[in-house]
Amino acid sequence: MIILDGFGVANERNKKLNQHILEHIQKGNRRPHLSIILIGENPASLSYVKGKGKACEVAGIDHKLHHLPDDVTFNEVLSLIQSLNKNPNVDGMILQLPIPKHLDENTLIDAISKDKDADGFHVINQGNLYQKKPTIQPATPKGIMTLLAHYNISISGLDAVIVGRSNIVGFPVARLLMDQGATITVCHRQTKDLASHTRKADLLVVASGKPHLVTKDMIKPGAIIIDVGVNRVDGKLVGDVDFEGAKEVASYITPVPRGVGPMTINALLENTYELYLKHI
Repeated sequence: MIILDGFGVANERNKKLNQHILEHIQKGNRRPHLSIILIGENPASLSYVKGKGKACEVAGIDHKLHHLPDDVTFNEVLSLIQSLNKNPNVDGMILQLPIPKHLDENTLIDAISKDKDADGFHVINQGNLYQKKPTIQPATPKGIMTLLAHYNISISGLDAVIVGRSNIVGFPVARLLMDQGATITVCHRQTKDLASHTRKADLLVVASGKPHLVTKDMIKPGAIIIDVGVNRVDGKLVGDVDFEGAKEVASYITPVPRGVGPMTINALLENTYELYLKHI
């Protein structure tokens, strides 16, 4: 069994990104800039934003946190997004999710210019993805594909099962895996007998948000396990897969933490750099 070291791979890629950025600075260009909008005091979001800031420093990307209160109005958030859209020195922008329920998440995400959409959530960027056109890819699916490629894991011909159908992970990762030749099954909360599907998976991507949903007996021997979940249980971070049981039967597995999370942040920074190249 091989642990897919997302932390190590992401750190290596962030350092290489720094080298590319230094080359542009030596030519007289500015650094790339990422703006992060955080609303409220969600502990997990605060932690994620801190991690993104640290990764930006490793990669040499300037970043600014716009921290807004829980009771901020829709128009106030929209006004900030519009001002960042107009700022020529802002290359990438993200709205840290989740946001308070009184705000319209989809409208605010689509208010971000598709040319500054570092998370790859804009409806046009996702539409381009589904039509196999060049686009900014959603950060978590892109990070997953990068991690698999780093370990030279061939996707073609695999039976891939995705647990979770969100527009952030489930749908786009299904599209990317399909593009590389996998046969796809997408499971969700209405799926009957989840285990009957997961036991057939050569590659299992779990993004359900339910701690330890997938147990050892639900995994095909030799399967590749990608655990996207991050849940806090009794003060510890655990995934959607029971890691201790799964590692006994899997051929490859991502840990939680230090698995998919760092790769997501790396993909976010690489997206910002990609947008930066267009802007300069």
